[in-house]
Amino acid sequence: MLFVYGTLQFDAVLKALLGRIPEQVPASAPGYRAAKLKGRVYPGLVQAGGRSASGAVLLNLDNHEWRILDAFEDEHYELREVPLSNGKLGWAYVWPGGDVQAADWRATEFEEHHLEEYAARCARIAPGLAAGEPKSE
Repeated sequence: MLFVYGTLQFDAVLKALLGRIPEQVPASAPGYRAAKLKGRVYPGLVQAGGRSASGAVLLNLDNHEWRILDAFEDEHYELREVPLSNGKLGWAYVWPGGDVQAADWRATEFEEHHLEEYAARCARIAPGLAAGEPKSE
C-alpha cells in the first residue's frame, strides 16, 4: 500500500500516469506534514512532530504501476515506510530535505491553480515512464 499526500491524491493525475484510478481509502501519517516546496507546485512529506499529513492509501498497485510511480517520483524522493493512522505501516515518497517551506501544501490550492496543467503534463510523460525511460520534463 502506498500512502499519497500530494498530487497523487488526484484521480486526474493517477489516470494520466497509470491509465486507471486505483482503489483508495482515506488515511493520514502521524508525525509528518505535506510541506510546500520552494519553486514547486507539488509537496514533500517531511517529519513534523505533533502533526499529521492527510491523504489516502492506494491499494492493489501492480509491479508495473509501482515502477511508473518510482520513475515519476525519481531521485527527488525516498520511498520509505511511514506509520499510518490505522496503526499499520505504509510506503510513502518522503522528501529528503531542501527547499522545505514553513507553510503546508494545500490540495485545494493545487486543484484550483495547477491540477489541469499538471495532469496534462503527467499524460505527456506517462508513455515514457511506462516504457522505463527517465522522466523527461
